[in-house]
Amino acid sequence: MNKDKIKILIVEDHLVARMGIAIVIENTEQFELLGQAQDGLEGVNLALKLNPDVILMDIGLPKIDGIEATRRIKEAGLDSSILMFTSRDNNEDVFAALKAGADGYIMKGSNEQTLINAIEAVSQKAGWLDPQIARIVLSGINAQKDSQNNNEKNKTTSNKYGLTKKELEVLSLIVEGLSNQEIAQKLVVSLSTTKAHVHSILQKLYLSDRTKAAVTALKEGLVQR
Repeated sequence: MNKDKIKILIVEDHLVARMGIAIVIENTEQFELLGQAQDGLEGVNLALKLNPDVILMDIGLPKIDGIEATRRIKEAGLDSSILMFTSRDNNEDVFAALKAGADGYIMKGSNEQTLINAIEAVSQKAGWLDPQIARIVLSGINAQKDSQNNNEKNKTTSNKYGLTKKELEVLSLIVEGLSNQEIAQKLVVSLSTTKAHVHSILQKLYLSDRTKAAVTALKEGLVQR
């Protein structure tokens, strides 16, 4: 075996797809095809036995899926780079695959040169994300940041007024237009307790009536609608 070649294992359950990938690898001078597996469990066993440089891994595999297979291979301490090669581009699969330890993600239907480039990239530990997948990842990261920023904003705003969790619950019901009696029934507390919460809310917000409290709650982001 030529040590300078990139040794590759294909894990793909569809015969035609597996044969197509194999042809590309066998026709590429710098690649060497070590083996092929048709299910996730076989893929894990062959990976541990052959120690390839790169594993081309489908997600939708029998026995165990590609995400679980990737997780097992990484947990075994194998240094192989794993390139997910799949038609799935939904958020859950993308993030699950990357969390499991995948080093790259390429969509089925990519041309031969893109596949070759992706294999070379992950073999050098450079990572590879299909442009379509990169947009999903970027969108997910931005959404997470926005969520964190909103949570921090809400937390800061709430703390600024010193409202308790229960008072925020009462305030949200005030915004919905519920009366003290209705709030008491909703929260299963006494009317006097509800009135005490409302009185405390108005004091902390430096307001004199419930309508102003509702407006302030929405304006300051104390409750979400």
